[in-house]
Amino acid sequence: MIEINDITKKFENYTVLNSCSFKGENEIYGLLGKNGAGKTTLFKILLGLLTPSKGYVKICGKNSKEERQQVLRLVGATIEQPKFYSHLSAFENLSIHLSYMSFDDNEYKILIEEALSFVGLTNDIEKKVSKYSLGMKQRLAIARAIIHKPKVLILDEPMNGLDPIGIKDMRNLFKKLALEKSMTIFFSSHMLNEVMAVSDHILVLRDGKIVLEEEKEVIVSRYQEDVESFLIKCMEDSNYDAIN
Repeated sequence: MIEINDITKKFENYTVLNSCSFKGENEIYGLLGKNGAGKTTLFKILLGLLTPSKGYVKICGKNSKEERQQVLRLVGATIEQPKFYSHLSAFENLSIHLSYMSFDDNEYKILIEEALSFVGLTNDIEKKVSKYSLGMKQRLAIARAIIHKPKVLILDEPMNGLDPIGIKDMRNLFKKLALEKSMTIFFSSHMLNEVMAVSDHILVLRDGKIVLEEEKEVIVSRYQEDVESFLIKCMEDSNYDAIN
């Protein structure tokens, strides 16, 4: 579903991403990395919002640069802090989103009700977003990302600012999406415990390079009680080669 091939991104003389490659399909992939490691830049390239200096990205076999409109139909995403019209209801916000995606008006009600039901916001469909808690806004962002029934979900720090209940809800939602919707989910987070709790595969991005790509169960089996220390070392120690 996701193929990243030798992606490099430079801004003037600064290299943000350096020869990143990765393939993922029909599972949950957690991306770890310190601030400035290049996580958001990588996600923007996946969505065709930024053009790589080198390499290419394919989503479901389609090039994100050359076939961007088709790719956007296949991908749902939240990048950075999700924005909504706070004076409008959830229904109105999602209606505007569907209009941008050129859906017919007669499809709106069914798609919106289905998406909000899936994220547990059915009873708040007419509530103004200004009255939503942070956790509710995060769930609304997920509803917006999945409303067009994408194959791939890309989420940049979806658990930021959530309390323990909100984090638990988000964790359960990820698992539900992967199981019931057969989605490939690729998300970033600073929260090691949550990445380990949700992901099937763990990736670590350090200084613009993917220095670790491994199944979670392999990491747990190999490092057992030292998993957290291992992952922190992968993220912080530039002399540590996690791949080998």
